[in-house]
This record gives sequence, structure tokens and C-alpha cells, in this order.
Amino acid sequence: MSGMLYLVPTPIGNLGDISQRCRATLESADFIAAEDTRVTLKLLNHLGIKKSLVSYYEHNKAFKGDQIVERILNGETCALVSDAGSPAISDPGEDLVKQCAAAGIVVCAVPGPCAAITALSISGQSTGRFCFEGFLSTAKKSRRSHLESLKKETRTMIFYEAPHKLLSTLEDLAEAFGEDRGISLCRELTKLHEEVVRTTLGEAVQKYAENPPKGEFVLVVAGAPEEIPEVATESDAAARVAQLMSEGLSRKDAVKQTAKELSLPKNVVYDAALALDEA
Repeated sequence: MSGMLYLVPTPIGNLGDISQRCRATLESADFIAAEDTRVTLKLLNHLGIKKSLVSYYEHNKAFKGDQIVERILNGETCALVSDAGSPAISDPGEDLVKQCAAAGIVVCAVPGPCAAITALSISGQSTGRFCFEGFLSTAKKSRRSHLESLKKETRTMIFYEAPHKLLSTLEDLAEAFGEDRGISLCRELTKLHEEVVRTTLGEAVQKYAENPPKGEFVLVVAGAPEEIPEVATESDAAARVAQLMSEGLSRKDAVKQTAKELSLPKNVVYDAALALDEA
């Protein structure tokens, strides 16, 4: 009988955020798969837990994933953790979950800390609809393509960024979305020096060009304003009917096509065309 994979979120800064259920899951697991075993060992020592650790990160996930899946299929229970926050979110754990799902292994996610949701909730930006974009690529072509695809995105956008890359990322965001676009920069979440800066992209570039940033950042960027479609008028309808008739269409067909193109009732288009004739 196979075991299970538990996704166990870890504190993003404040160790007091570990839940009783997360602690109990770590205690009961047969082994823990960790992004960085040194970071996880500090947490386990804080909790007074001794447990077998295996490393699972971006550069060894291909073969380590197979080993972990095999152990679970042989009846062991694995708790997967990342260095901070929810595993499998902008994290190599995504691939392990896919492997387990393909192998028919039960995957259970324990609720807990997540930097993206924490930042969104205090950002002051719209929270009704949002999209998580994670870390932008360091390759200029991929980064440009990614941002280009988001130019008309109306939902609030969430990005992760390291301090040494923050300024260049802000410059790219300002170029893509405009300097007046709103942004909330959330840093050191749940830690002693937690800070939220609510400003515009242009002002953020200026601020961090003058003051080198410190700490990990979550960037919450306002979505593009909704485009309000232009509403066709009766004069637009009359002009289009006249144009189509000059091209050889009958009045009936011209009215029908115009009504479809401009999303107007046929009788409105017909009356507008007649009014134009009378004028």
C-alpha cells in the first residue's frame, strides 16, 4: 500500500506562524523532502523535531523525484517543504506533485503561510481578481515577451523579486505598463522590518535608484484600466448603410450588415438610414 505526499507550508519570516497541524504533519512523516536541508534543519531544531531529510530542489529534482515517488509507493509518507511559504508555488515541488498525481499517489496540502496572498491582502490594490506571475525570467527576450503579454491584463498582478534585481525589474515594469501604474512593494513580510510602499512604478524606480533595496520583495501591480467599448451612434449607422449601398448592396442587405457590425437593432439602423435620405 502506497503512502502519501503532504505539502507543508513553512513560515515566511516569523517562526510563530507554524501551525499545530503543520507541526504534527512534520512529526508524523517518515521523511521530509526539503528545498534546502540546512534551512529546514533550523526549523526542525526550533520545533524540537528529529526527522530524516532528503534534498529536493531545481537542479536535482529529475532523479530525486523518482526516488521520492518510489519510497512513497513502497508505503512511506513524505512531507514536502520549501525554504519559506507554500511548496509547489513558484517552486520545484510543482513537478513532484505532478509525478505523484501521475503515479496515483494521494497528495494533501496543509494550509499555511503564502507570501503572495499575504502581500495581496495588505497591498491596498484590488483583490477581487488577481494573477500570480512569480519570478520574471532573467533572459531579456523571455522577460520582454512575458511583460508584453500582460500589457492589457486588467487583474491585479503579483510578482516575486530579489533585492539585487528589484531596480531593473521596476524599470522593465514601468516601460511595459507606464510610469503612472500603481504598485505596492511588500518586503520582509511577517518580519521585524516589514514594510509596504504604495506608490507608482515611476516613483518606485526613483526611490530604489536612490536607496538600494534590502530584503525579499512581493510586487503587487495594479491591472490595466478596463477598456470601455465605443458605442455606435445612429449617424454612424446611417453613414455605414450609405457606404455599403454605394458598393452595390441593396438597402435591406446594407441595413442587415450594418446592424450586425455595429451591434444595433435593425429598426434603429433602418430609421437612421431613412432620416439621412430625407435630410
